[in-house]
Amino acid sequence: MFKLFTGSANPKLSNEVSKLLKLPLSKAETIHFDNSEVKVTIQEKVKDEVCVIIQPTANPTDTHLMELFFFADALKRMEAKKIIAFIPYFGYARQNRGHRTGESISVNVIIRFFETIGFNQIYTFDLHDDGTEGIFSIPFKNISTFSILGKEVAHYLKNNKNTEEVAIVSPDQGGVERAQTFADNFFHTNNVDIAVIEKKRNLDKIHQSKALNLYGKVRNKTCILVDDIITSGGTLVHAAEFCLRRGAKRVLACVVHHDFSPNTEIILSKSPIEKIFMSNTITLKPEQKFSKLKEISIAPLIEQELKKLL
Repeated sequence: MFKLFTGSANPKLSNEVSKLLKLPLSKAETIHFDNSEVKVTIQEKVKDEVCVIIQPTANPTDTHLMELFFFADALKRMEAKKIIAFIPYFGYARQNRGHRTGESISVNVIIRFFETIGFNQIYTFDLHDDGTEGIFSIPFKNISTFSILGKEVAHYLKNNKNTEEVAIVSPDQGGVERAQTFADNFFHTNNVDIAVIEKKRNLDKIHQSKALNLYGKVRNKTCILVDDIITSGGTLVHAAEFCLRRGAKRVLACVVHHDFSPNTEIILSKSPIEKIFMSNTITLKPEQKFSKLKEISIAPLIEQELKKLL
């Protein structure tokens, strides 16, 4: 058995997991002070217990990271046997390489915090770059959400999985492997051609990029754009427009994390994308919801992993 805790970043997801496991959330208090400091207090005995914390580190990323670190410290001080973090969205994962001279490799720093603060094991979902896994010196598992997201897309398309009618599209060159993983889950075969958008990012202006070309067959097909994160929405919208200009019949999108900037929901709702399927790794604020967005819970995937600890 283990103790299940939630941080403040996504308590709704934690409660869904708790209900599936029929295991109540353990008691803890998280206080956010007006000066932006955070305090975590564990409110029950955890000595010699395995303790699990569910906490995405999305916006405000630094605050949610500090919560996790303070959870680990508090649990260690109370002599927990093992501390495991489920981080549905891993903040700073996109800062995994330097693009310009003088830049920090921020994800490396975050990983060192997790290793030294006392976590014994980390789980996350659809990490931005699989290569980041190799940086961890503690047990780490990167879980794909595409098994459940793919089912929702298939249901929406009335299980049309004909590769002659459906094209899987990566909105940039770096996401080809991710698109292939989705295609494997969606078509149940790896014999699928992936269309790719060639994209150029503006390194001097954040969240700005330009679609330059498209490689692959999309004419007269339903295109499914596959990506890991939406922030501004620009990359996805440009990719959709490019597909339609190349003769696609319609465009859907399947993206794991909705790490929205202000007004992203407006940009996406006005876009030519017919439907956007996303997970609930990050809390979706009421004002961020719009009719084209379909949110699918990853609670069953967390439950599946946690049952191995029972």
